[in-house]
Amino acid sequence: MPTRTATPLIPTPDGRADAFAAFPEQDGPHPGVLMYPDAFGIRPVIQEMARELAGHGYYVLVPNFFYRQGPSPVVELPKYIDDDARDGIVGQLMPLVRAHTAELTLRDAGAFVRFLTTRPEVAAGPVAVTGYCFGGLLALRTASAHPGQVAAVAGFHGPVVAEGPDGLHRLLSAITAEVHLGHAASDLTPEALAELNRALDAAGLTYTSEIYPGTVHGFTMSDTSAFDPDGLKRHWEQLLPLLDRALT
Repeated sequence: MPTRTATPLIPTPDGRADAFAAFPEQDGPHPGVLMYPDAFGIRPVIQEMARELAGHGYYVLVPNFFYRQGPSPVVELPKYIDDDARDGIVGQLMPLVRAHTAELTLRDAGAFVRFLTTRPEVAAGPVAVTGYCFGGLLALRTASAHPGQVAAVAGFHGPVVAEGPDGLHRLLSAITAEVHLGHAASDLTPEALAELNRALDAAGLTYTSEIYPGTVHGFTMSDTSAFDPDGLKRHWEQLLPLLDRALT
């Protein structure tokens, strides 16, 4: 399906967040999807993933959640992020990740969801949220804060368990969306997965939560040395049916 793109600025309580949007050229309005990138930010690979998702009939909005520090990407990135480059970039980004508290996430999430749902190209009704790496955690926080609006949420190689047992319980207990979590094999042991899935069960959620075999953290990102084509393929095989069930 042919798509169009835009680079809107999203009004927030703390300023304006730069963003990337992709959506079908015709036959709108379309269901809305809020896509949180990884901490590396909006860049060609993220734009291409947004365009691919838009080609399946969705309006996809990708916000820069580090907009307080500047436009995305907030640190200089090479075209290809190998292991050596990754260490230096992550070192620059980790202070921003630590400073991006749940409170800031929720302040921004309200603005992002409001902007998405008021676009003329976006259909009335629920939306979905997806995210990658740190963005996967932001996606779950957004779904938890907006249970009446978010019908599906997906996170890929996201630090979900970083919330700790009590924080994870609070996070999951407010979610009403259907959930898919795709974990990197390097991020989560089978024992930790079982513990997380027990928390999802206790929250009464409809979900899938699984380790993608043979993957390492960042496996969906084709501009990094972590990329795994089978992992990316599995990501689409899980994400697209989830959105179809929840939004169309």
